[in-house]
Amino acid sequence: MTASHPFDQATQLHAETPGQYQGHTHPGYWNMVGPFGGITAATLLQAILQHPDLLGDPLSLTVNYAGALVAGPFTVQATLVRTNRSTQHWTLSILQADAEGAQVVTTTATAVTAVRRETWSAGDVPMPGVPQPEDLPAIPPSFGSEWLSRYEMRPVTGTLPRAWDGSGDHSLTQLWMRDAPPRPLDFCALAALADVFFPRVWLRRAHRVPAGTVSITVYFHASAAQLQETGMGYLLGQARGQEFRNGFFDQAVQLWNEAGTMLATSHQIVYYKE
Repeated sequence: MTASHPFDQATQLHAETPGQYQGHTHPGYWNMVGPFGGITAATLLQAILQHPDLLGDPLSLTVNYAGALVAGPFTVQATLVRTNRSTQHWTLSILQADAEGAQVVTTTATAVTAVRRETWSAGDVPMPGVPQPEDLPAIPPSFGSEWLSRYEMRPVTGTLPRAWDGSGDHSLTQLWMRDAPPRPLDFCALAALADVFFPRVWLRRAHRVPAGTVSITVYFHASAAQLQETGMGYLLGQARGQEFRNGFFDQAVQLWNEAGTMLATSHQIVYYKE
C-alpha cells in the first residue's frame, strides 16, 4: 500500500481512544453535495479494521446515509456490540459539527466481522463472459464529480445514455474498474468499489433526475489472501436495478476479479425525484 495514495489519505483515521477516531473529508473524493458514498463506507470500515479488539475479516457492512458530510473534520465512533466464537457485531456512526457547533449524526452503520474456516464452497452466479479489460478503452469522467477521477473504468455495456429522451429499456451495467492510480486491493477499497455505479434510474429511464443512496449493504465473500492475489488488477462489476417505485429503487451488484472469483456483492436502496 502506498501511503500517499489518495484513497489512503481519504480514509486515514487518527485514534483518540479505542473506538473513537478523527478523520477529514478529502477533495479528491467529492461528489455533488458531499463525499462519494463509497469513500464514506470505506472510512467506516477502516475504523473497525483499526480497532484493537477486531476479530476476523469483514463479512458485511450496512451504511445508512442520514445526511451529507460537509467539507472538514468529522468523528467516527465504532462500538463492539458482541463477540461470539467466530463473529463480531459492530455499530458505527459519523458525527460532524453543525453551524452552531453541535455534533450531529450524518451516517450510521452496522457491520459483522468473522473468522472464516475452510468448508464446502460453490458459486451460483458465474462471472459473465465479457471482453478483457485491455481490449476495452478507459472512459473519462462523464459528469463533473471529482471522485470519478479516482477510478479507472472500462465499460462493457450499459454506459450513460447518449440521449436523455426517456427511451431507456434496461438498467444493466457491466464494467471493469480499479483505483486510479492502481492500488493493491483491500477490504476498504472493495467496499468503495461496490458503489461506483451511476444511478440505475438514469439508465432505465434515459432521464437524468436527482438521486442519492439512502442505504447500502456490502457482503464480503473474499478472504484477505484472495484480495492479495487480485493485487492491482481489475474487477468486473455488474449492477442492475430490480424495482423502481414511488421515489425509490434498489440495486444489486456483483464484483469479480479477473480470475473469475466473486469477491463481493452488494444491495442498496436509492432515492430519486420524478
